[in-house]
Amino acid sequence: MKIVTWNINGIRTLRGGIKKALDSLDADIVCVQETKVTRDLLDERTAIVDGYNSYFSFSRGRSGYSGVATYCKDGATPFAAEEGLTGLLTNHEGAVGCYGDQTEFCSEELQLLDNEGRAVITQHRIVCQEKEQTVTVINVYCPRADPEKPERKQFKLQFYKLLQSRAEAVLKDGSHVIVLGDVNTSHRQIDHCDPSDNDDFGEHPGRKWLNGFLHSGREEEGMKEEQPDDESAVTSSDATHSGKFVDTFRFFHPTRTSAFTCWSTLTGARQTNYGTRIDYVFADCLLAKEQFVAADIMPEVEGSDHCPVWGQLSCSLLPSSKPPPLCTRYLPEFAGKQQKLSRFLLKVDQRSTPSEQRDALPGSQEEEERRENLNPSGAGNVSGKKRSLTSDSVVPKGKKTKTVKTSSNPKGSLLSFFKPKLSNAAPSTEAPVKQCEKTLGVDEATSSQNSQKAPSPGEDASSVTSGAPEDTELVYAGSPQPCASSTTEANHKRMATKPLTPQPTAGHPEAKKGASLGFWKSVFHGPPPPPSCKIHGEPCVLRTVKKEGPNMGKQFFVCARPQGHASNPEARCNFFAWVDKGK
Repeated sequence: MKIVTWNINGIRTLRGGIKKALDSLDADIVCVQETKVTRDLLDERTAIVDGYNSYFSFSRGRSGYSGVATYCKDGATPFAAEEGLTGLLTNHEGAVGCYGDQTEFCSEELQLLDNEGRAVITQHRIVCQEKEQTVTVINVYCPRADPEKPERKQFKLQFYKLLQSRAEAVLKDGSHVIVLGDVNTSHRQIDHCDPSDNDDFGEHPGRKWLNGFLHSGREEEGMKEEQPDDESAVTSSDATHSGKFVDTFRFFHPTRTSAFTCWSTLTGARQTNYGTRIDYVFADCLLAKEQFVAADIMPEVEGSDHCPVWGQLSCSLLPSSKPPPLCTRYLPEFAGKQQKLSRFLLKVDQRSTPSEQRDALPGSQEEEERRENLNPSGAGNVSGKKRSLTSDSVVPKGKKTKTVKTSSNPKGSLLSFFKPKLSNAAPSTEAPVKQCEKTLGVDEATSSQNSQKAPSPGEDASSVTSGAPEDTELVYAGSPQPCASSTTEANHKRMATKPLTPQPTAGHPEAKKGASLGFWKSVFHGPPPPPSCKIHGEPCVLRTVKKEGPNMGKQFFVCARPQGHASNPEARCNFFAWVDKGK
């Protein structure tokens, strides 16, 4: 049995599609995080992959955000599957159950923790030493603690507590447990590219949680090897912790350095392997010691800012004869059944709508769908009544207005089209234009005949004679007189005798263009030439401060090389220079 976890940073951006990616990983169970897809954006090619059955959890508050999915080969079909950690999203048979003690969470907290599509749980039957057992796979994408949003730090810690409570409850019920995914915290100093940059590294709340969640490394058989000095300070203080789970990578590779799974794409840090290890495969202690035979990372696999992590077990899988109800192939849009039009419409019922909204999770997808469908009628159906009454009461006026608009809009757009051609004429007032527009429908034939009788040898094909009524031109030229045909003809003759601006010769446009370019270059300065960094002597790159603060929007130059450790000569040097506004 082989299991893989990978933060793919967008399931729709995978090169070659999800099928090619799954086959290349060659695993029985593939858990992906940060799918960035909601149910309305999930297409059939992604949801139903030949040879696999899939289970998705979607973000219900934001589109294109978070989301996890578990793909199981048909030979590893689970017998139970569930979305989320709280059980609030489960309304079908075939759920995993065992929710643990949730008394320290209020109902609103539980709803919010499962509202971002961060967990999918599948339960499988395995054969270990000719004995049938169960293993529960918890696929998680733990929140990131945004430094600029203090409330997200608390949200992350609450998610950790809920995850631990659920995992330990399932383990206590008699099933083996594997927790894997993007945990968004590097555990020890050996798992970080530059731990000295972090003050109080071991005091980080996420690392403290990991210390309690994981079994102490020194008590494991695989961790008895000598550990590096930079790690000993942390592990010595962790000896008192005896969690129920094991970091399988460190179980097999306790001293390996520079083993990272995530790198910054903005700084090109993957080129210098300047990253962190925040993606894990955790297993309960008994399963890790008795069944796991190998675990490693796959930094050579590209396509995301993370790399896959895998684990191999000696036990074999027993597939279920039928996927559980959470499987995406059962979703109505993929079930192969003809859909009724009524399924895509939502009846507006004043009595039932409030109760439905009370039952929905805050910010849930169902609530968003209801809101979108109800919005045209307005909240509480009050504005909807007002709108319907208004539309009913002004039907005759609306028709009349429509008739006027249809007759005036085309003429108006034609006038604006010819505006540059008559730049020498005085600007017209709005009243004559409207007056003329009203008479255009009556005088169109007469004016066109008059225009043919009045020759204008100075005009070319691109001027006013091609397909445009002459009276339209003259009104726009500023004639304050009514648009009678005689006035139109007289004004037209007056304009026809006035020579038009001659076209410049072949040499003039180039000169004019050059002068124009010179003028605009003097007005708009381009980016200043980049200086060279002091260490490498190479041109720097221009960056802009995007973080809120006094320097937001300011530009600066830094070394163009990828970020790396200070001891790496191939990495970025510490050159920094603000852009001088005077340049």
